[in-house]
Amino acid sequence: MTDTHSPTTAADANDPYLWLEAVDSAEALAWVRQQNALTEKALTESHDFVSLRQDLLAVLNAQDRIPSVTRRGEWFYNLWQDAAHPRGLWRRTPLASYSAPEPAWDTVLDLDALGAAEGENWVWAGATTLPPTHQRCLISLSRGGADAHVVREFDTVSQQFVVDGFVLPEAKSSVDWIDADTLYVATDFGPGSMTESGYARIVKRWSRGTPLSAAVTVFEGEVSDVWAGVSVDDTPGFERTFFLRALDFYRKKTWLQQPGGALLALDVPDDADVDFFRDTLLLQLRSDWRPAGVTYPSGALLATDAAAYLAGERNMQVVFAPTATRSLAGMSTTRDHLLLSVLDNVVGQMELWRKQGSTFIGGPVPAPGPGTLGLGALHDPHTPNDPLAEAYFLSYTDFLTPDSLALCDTARPVPALDDKAAWIKSRRPQFDARGMQVSQHHARSADGTAVPYFVVSPPQDGVATPRPTLLYGYGGFEVSLEPWYSGTQGRAWSSHGGVWVVANLRGGGEFGPAWHQAATGAGKQRCFDDFHAVAEDLIARGITTPAQLGIMGGSNGGLLVGAAFTQRPDLFGAVVCQVPLLDMKRYHLLLAGASWMAEYGDPDVAEDWAAIQRYSPYHNLHPGRRYPKVLFTTSTRDDRVHPAHARKMAARMIEQGHPLLYWENIEGGHGGAADNGQRAHLQALEFSYLWQQLGG
Repeated sequence: MTDTHSPTTAADANDPYLWLEAVDSAEALAWVRQQNALTEKALTESHDFVSLRQDLLAVLNAQDRIPSVTRRGEWFYNLWQDAAHPRGLWRRTPLASYSAPEPAWDTVLDLDALGAAEGENWVWAGATTLPPTHQRCLISLSRGGADAHVVREFDTVSQQFVVDGFVLPEAKSSVDWIDADTLYVATDFGPGSMTESGYARIVKRWSRGTPLSAAVTVFEGEVSDVWAGVSVDDTPGFERTFFLRALDFYRKKTWLQQPGGALLALDVPDDADVDFFRDTLLLQLRSDWRPAGVTYPSGALLATDAAAYLAGERNMQVVFAPTATRSLAGMSTTRDHLLLSVLDNVVGQMELWRKQGSTFIGGPVPAPGPGTLGLGALHDPHTPNDPLAEAYFLSYTDFLTPDSLALCDTARPVPALDDKAAWIKSRRPQFDARGMQVSQHHARSADGTAVPYFVVSPPQDGVATPRPTLLYGYGGFEVSLEPWYSGTQGRAWSSHGGVWVVANLRGGGEFGPAWHQAATGAGKQRCFDDFHAVAEDLIARGITTPAQLGIMGGSNGGLLVGAAFTQRPDLFGAVVCQVPLLDMKRYHLLLAGASWMAEYGDPDVAEDWAAIQRYSPYHNLHPGRRYPKVLFTTSTRDDRVHPAHARKMAARMIEQGHPLLYWENIEGGHGGAADNGQRAHLQALEFSYLWQQLGG
């Protein structure tokens, strides 16, 4: 998986560690193995590590986990990993069976058996089925967990790969069915077919029985785009095909295919999320919009008649309007209703809306809380007289409450959490939470902004004293950190007396687009200021001390903790920096990095680099400064965030004489692990390190 998209410039002449960007070169892997050995020796040679890893693996492989399912016709499909099936079983069962305490599963594909037979380390990457029967599907398989995958046609009835069926070689591809014998394909077609971000920019129509080279180009994006693709809405009576160009991470151009094949550009804001709900166009805004003299606010959900809109009318209904504390977190559709997931002060709420005539009516409905709600409609438009047309799954969890799942219907009230008969699945507690408490506080950031954070406190044994505390954050890409239940964190940290803290930083989506946009580009430092403010508030409240405070974050969160410990090393006693971005001068030249310039800015633009340089962790290390001992973790098979970020940062710190530990999983992709065994080992390393550093 050698990275071929990492050109060097004159500005790189002073970087002595460019050689670590050659992902699988012998020299780079020898360095990785040497660092891995040192880390393994430092963290694994104790009974505590072995027992912790076994304990975490038991949680990850627990049989009472709620299987996440996707409806395809009469079947509900799930990918299941456990001790006997580390890579997983793709399996299915009818709803009545799924709702039973012990479902009867039909195994469709055994990933472990397939990998053994073919001599490949296959990791599941998804499936696209062909309605209405869903017999034929396109299965995506990744080697070692990378984003790049192969695509192979599969028959769910014979449960075999189709002989002479559709096959795509390894690439970052997207595919969709046109009909049983024709696909839309966006993949690596050779030189010039990929964007600067490493994704496909050309969409072709591929007919069965013909070579991929004979596929006909139907749409093209620009090399500077993030990607180009196609989306097929096959709702009977409302069939639509859309072609899209992602201009950057948040802006898209969308075209609707007309009868005869012509493309109609949709006159919608580039940064809006666009959906069609049968005859209705839905727009979720990321910025204020003023069509026909009416201003609609950023964060609003708008609805309008699709045909009238395409004809030029701009009569919009505001279905959801944000407030200072409320934001739209998600949306799902039954046959007749919109199900809205809403956050209010980072606590989940639910709204239900139904179209009557040309207007949606509805609003909030009572639901369990305060925690996180998940809503998933079950309607299959291809099933005549669908008995599940108004059914949906409702899930609930919070920091101390294991996941539960209810089968609901829009015609009935949402069940209370203590109505045990209504909840078809509930996990057993994975750790003893008796005496633990959850509280929400606010820290005051450098510019005066109130930044919320959750504290999960262990039982107090008399007078409250500062404790080892783990502060987790992300703060980017409009991602919201809602309360969640983690059996592994509970077992390894909370149940041993550690305090668990989750910070809701700017850059996330907890309070809508403006909360995110406040910490992008030149404003990215606000995210780090928010994180520092939470750390200072924890110390001021007596919850912890700098020597007892650890921080953890991955991907963009890895950048967060990298910037945090280089800017304020006095605040932290431990740092877990996972699959991070750290060299912000070259991030846009490595793998998918160019796709994130809308978040961070362009380092090749002097004005942008002036802001980025001030926080780029790789460029803000100093040999004479004292930093906490850091644990870096990454994956050789991560083809999204280049492992060289962590490699180079560690190498520079070693050169400057700073203490650190480094561990790189040879498999795992951007998630850091390809199966539960690898996840348990990785998490055991992380928590063993944290207890070593923070005491307890």
